Amino acid sequence: MFAEERHRLITEMIAGNGKVTVAELSARFDITRETVRRDLAQLESEGTLRRVHGGAVSTLAASTREESHSERSTIHAEAKARIAQAAHRLLPGDGVSVMLDAGTSTEILAGLIAQNSANTPSLVITHALPIAARIAANPQISLELIGGRVRGLTSAATGAGTVEQFSRLSADIAFLGTNALHSTFGLSTPDPLEATVKTAMAASAQRVVVLADSSKFERLTLVQFAKLDAIDTLVTDAAPTGELAAALEAADVEVVLA
Repeated sequence: MFAEERHRLITEMIAGNGKVTVAELSARFDITRETVRRDLAQLESEGTLRRVHGGAVSTLAASTREESHSERSTIHAEAKARIAQAAHRLLPGDGVSVMLDAGTSTEILAGLIAQNSANTPSLVITHALPIAARIAANPQISLELIGGRVRGLTSAATGAGTVEQFSRLSADIAFLGTNALHSTFGLSTPDPLEATVKTAMAASAQRVVVLADSSKFERLTLVQFAKLDAIDTLVTDAAPTGELAAALEAADVEVVLA
C-alpha cells in the first residue's frame, strides 16, 4: 500500500474514532512502528492530527479547546435531550434543593424542571445565566443565582466569590456537566476557573449526577475537577466500555442509560 493511501485511511480512522494508536496502525497496515510514527509525523505537519503518547488524536481534541454555548447547543442535541429526560427522572421528589451546573444538557434539564409539576424542587441553585432564565419562568420554584464574573463562552459565573458561595451550601442533589470523562484522569474541563466552580459544586451536594454524552468518553481536557469516585451517577446515551467501564465500576458509579 502506498503511503498516500495509508494517510487517507489514517485520516478516516481519526475522523471516526477520534484517536488511533501506533500498535493498531502497525497491525492493520503490516508495517513497522517506526513507519507508523513517520506517517503520523507527516500528518501532524499537515495539520490533520495531533500526536500523543502511543498514537495520535484529532486536532479537535486539544486540551484547551472549548466550543461556545451556541455551538454546543447544536452538537449531539438528540442525545443531550434524552440524557436530560433521564436525569429529570432522578430527582428525588418534591421539595428538594437542586444545584444545576452550566452546560447544554443541564440547561435542557432546567427547562424540564420548570415545565413539569412532578418532582418539583423547592429551590434551584445555579451560577449559569441561561439556566437561571429557564427556572425563573416558574414562580413556584425558588431560584438562588450564585454570582461572580460571568464568562462569556459559557454564560456562567466564575471566580473565588462563586466558589465561596457554593462551598457554604449543601444541596440534596447536584447535576453537573463535563467536557471530558476519562478512566484515569476523571472529569475535566478546559478552563481553570470553571474547574474550581465544578469542584465546589461536587463537594456541596449529597448526591452528584453527571450528564455526559458518549462523545466525551476517554477524552482529556486541561483541568481535572473531580475523580470518578467523587460522583454517584453518570447519565449518558451509550454504555461505557473497556477501561472506562471498569473504572466506573471500581469507583461505584451508577450508570444510567438514556
